[in-house]
Amino acid sequence: MSVPAKLQEIIDDFQAVPDAEKLELLLEFSDELPALPARYDGHLDEMEQVVECQTPLFLALELEPAPGAPAAAVAETGPDAGPSPDPLVRLFVSAPPEAPTTRGFASVLSQGLDGLPASEVLAVPEDLSRLLGLQKSLTPLRLRGMSALLGRIKRNISTQLVS
Repeated sequence: MSVPAKLQEIIDDFQAVPDAEKLELLLEFSDELPALPARYDGHLDEMEQVVECQTPLFLALELEPAPGAPAAAVAETGPDAGPSPDPLVRLFVSAPPEAPTTRGFASVLSQGLDGLPASEVLAVPEDLSRLLGLQKSLTPLRLRGMSALLGRIKRNISTQLVS
């Protein structure tokens, strides 16, 4: 499995700080979670809740055609569809400010994966929290929630690619 360059930069940032400062860096990311676009802001019912997380975390994932591909290319699958370009992933996450660790990881994923081709997102290693070095900073329950969010993102991509 490989790590996309945008996400690798974030991993490098985490690996550059001592363990004692990793949680602080994650909290800084929580302040950088991108705002939801108007179509989702105030409309959490239009998003999917990631129930594996202790915190109310909501996710919306959209695939858009790669530059130069026709709009219908994302939906074209199957043996008669021909080669389909790798669609780009648009990732939208809502996490409450009172849950900064969850919000921080959501921000890491949003900043590291949004706008990338689906194939690159699907190739992200499942043990991302280990790559970030967060095992000593977070409880196993929090780490499981983080893995669940990445897993849900990958499942949504796979589901949309085959529908």
